Amino acid sequence: MTRDWDARTYDRVADPMTRWGSTVLDRLPLAGDERVLDAGCGSGRVTELLADRLPHGSVVALDGSPSMVEAARQRLARFGDRIDYIVADLGRPLPIAPVDAILSTATFHWVPDHDALFRNLAAVLRPGGRLVAQCGGAGNIASIEQVLATVGDGWIGVHHFETPEATRRRLEASGFVDIKCWLNDEPTRMEPGEPFLAYLRTVVLGAHLERLPPAERDAFVETVASRLPGTTIDYVRLNILARRATT
Repeated sequence: MTRDWDARTYDRVADPMTRWGSTVLDRLPLAGDERVLDAGCGSGRVTELLADRLPHGSVVALDGSPSMVEAARQRLARFGDRIDYIVADLGRPLPIAPVDAILSTATFHWVPDHDALFRNLAAVLRPGGRLVAQCGGAGNIASIEQVLATVGDGWIGVHHFETPEATRRRLEASGFVDIKCWLNDEPTRMEPGEPFLAYLRTVVLGAHLERLPPAERDAFVETVASRLPGTTIDYVRLNILARRATT
């Protein structure tokens, strides 16, 4: 269920995800010597902030996109062997040793099966370890989905935008405790013109474009952009705090 990304363009346009990721990282208490999984490291911009807070620890930089992992490897080269790089699907059992904590930003909504997602995370998180995450939640990019329903075959995509209540139930079933889940609006205005088109093309519509012949992709992006009310994306973020049970 994973796909490769245009990591170079993503790294250039990912300011919103980096800004949100920094806020989420502030919610993860760290002593500085932990081993932490970044579940969906992307091009490594938030991973770099995480690694800076672990001077005596290490990071597992995991993503389903080989191009993203390679971009992260280049960005994080200064950390040497303190970073392990893994290409893996969060919807499947993870090929890593246990970690002390898990951080994830702007990733979980790309995983269709959230029951499997949280089981897989719990399986590699030490008892008592913290999960701190944020992803797209219920209502995320609603205006874009409304437009997508009117374009081409009406496919709105593979996103899984969940509610806090359903997420809490899944976390509990996977062995997490001390759970807090909530939504917050993050309307984000993009620069008009090519910057907006590049953002849509790379971040929002990548899975749609893979279904189209290359010659039709630019027209598809331009059509979606022209039918939106403006260049402000109505982002809604699902925030997750939880701890793996010790018994």
